[in-house]
Amino acid sequence: MTDTQAKTATMPLGIVLARRPGVTRWAKYSWKAVAVLPGAPPAAWKPMREEDGAEEFHAATLDLELHRAEVEAYKVSLSMTPPAVFVVLRASNSVDDPHDITVHAVTASAYEAQDYLDSGEEIVEAVPMSEGLVAWIRDFCDVHFRDEPFIKRRRDKKRVDLTEDGIGDARIRQTADVYRAPGAAKPKGRLQ
Repeated sequence: MTDTQAKTATMPLGIVLARRPGVTRWAKYSWKAVAVLPGAPPAAWKPMREEDGAEEFHAATLDLELHRAEVEAYKVSLSMTPPAVFVVLRASNSVDDPHDITVHAVTASAYEAQDYLDSGEEIVEAVPMSEGLVAWIRDFCDVHFRDEPFIKRRRDKKRVDLTEDGIGDARIRQTADVYRAPGAAKPKGRLQ
């Protein structure tokens, strides 16, 4: 197996988060993932820029892993306008953390991003891909994509209409009129 046919591929991605003052009294800050840096070195909340009360941080560097089983989901991400990777943010549980948010994951799978959105616990941001990242993911998809043709399932030839299981009321012991209601049966004697 050559290196281009490996089952997985990995690239470090730096995650750039922007922090702006909150617009309500309940949220001190508003966080948004604004960029990814392909091939970035490790970093932890490295300040990048500050302007008008807004700050940008190189918050973390995570590995973007591609798996050949997820190629269809990567193709969905590549077909978006613009093509996007997804950054998953979680509220920080630590009291000592100066930032109230952590970078949990980064993925190129639109389906995985949807799973995180469905939970409602995380913030999922779509971040535009750079041209180099688009080319890297597209090359991986071209090597591993297998188009599965639609095959219509044929029905069984078994006839299910030949037996009459469960017709009528089981409390009626005659075979004459199985569709008769139990109240229509004549009592044999008077009940007291």
